Amino acid sequence: MLTKTFGQNPTGKRLEAVLKSPNYREGSFQNQSPTEVMLKNASTAKMLGDFFRKPKDTTPLHVLPSVKTNLHNLQDDAPVIVWFGHSSYLIKYNNFTVLVDPVFSGYASPVNFFGKAFKGVDVYTADDMPHIDMCIVTHDHYDHLDYKTILQLKDNTTTFYTALGVGSHLEYWGIEADKIIEFDWWDSKNINQNIKLTALPARHFSGRGLKRGQTLWSSFALQLFNYNIYIGADSGYDTHFKTIGDTCGPFNIAILECGQYGTNWPYIHMTPQQTVTAAIDLNAKALLPVHHSKFALAMHPWNEPLKRVVLAAAENNITIATPMIGEPVIINNNYPSAPWWL
Repeated sequence: MLTKTFGQNPTGKRLEAVLKSPNYREGSFQNQSPTEVMLKNASTAKMLGDFFRKPKDTTPLHVLPSVKTNLHNLQDDAPVIVWFGHSSYLIKYNNFTVLVDPVFSGYASPVNFFGKAFKGVDVYTADDMPHIDMCIVTHDHYDHLDYKTILQLKDNTTTFYTALGVGSHLEYWGIEADKIIEFDWWDSKNINQNIKLTALPARHFSGRGLKRGQTLWSSFALQLFNYNIYIGADSGYDTHFKTIGDTCGPFNIAILECGQYGTNWPYIHMTPQQTVTAAIDLNAKALLPVHHSKFALAMHPWNEPLKRVVLAAAENNITIATPMIGEPVIINNNYPSAPWWL
């Protein structure tokens, strides 16, 4: 089972599509700007040592609060978003349901004793999900693509939408090829006359083993009837946010990562202040910060991302939603902001 968890890199027709991509060069996918995953002067041995000796405040000492919402009975006369911690969330509108980067196994790694979820954050499981019309997988890292969760959801999901190459993992895990749609950056697909999905650049990397960049990483623009939602995925800050805002914006809401940043990897994850700047670049009317409060994948205090992003949003007059896990966010109507992390 552990071998299966790693997935499978692209082969056959999927590999052919990868090799044709203008974003695949010199044996791997490339970012738009030169991007070091780790700074050249960073000591790998020291980082590994630091990671196993994390400060105590990287993990909360108490059980985190949550709201248990019945996802089968969501009021969806306006788009509603329910966040499940880290980068997993559900979007529903007009009886159409979207699930993004679902991870419900309780850990963000190939093994269950590493990258464990904080206490109180696993109140939702795959069994709580309604039927999923669209499951979006932004990239293949373990905290976004979870083998156990995908197996539990595959029969309850109409179609999986993901970046080039990632479908190889899904197909290896038993999902039919005709239920998987892959995108290169700037590819679009009209799901129906009211729903359109466009894959957009991000500044990150991929890989579930030692070799990076064999599958693509992507953000997405979701046009859901008369609403426009930016699904940010993992990304360092760069000029692509302004390009996306000018090309695809404005957005009713931008869902952007806001955690797991570090001084040794400044180009692949944003600081909270950069998250707010990205929302401005995107011409977003509201911001929902994610990628925090479930796993300790960096050295910062667990609640520092929320403290810093709320302050930066206030300084820039940005509407921000900071819900508890399971607390519905309703676009243009309800943006929870109680400081539950203090």
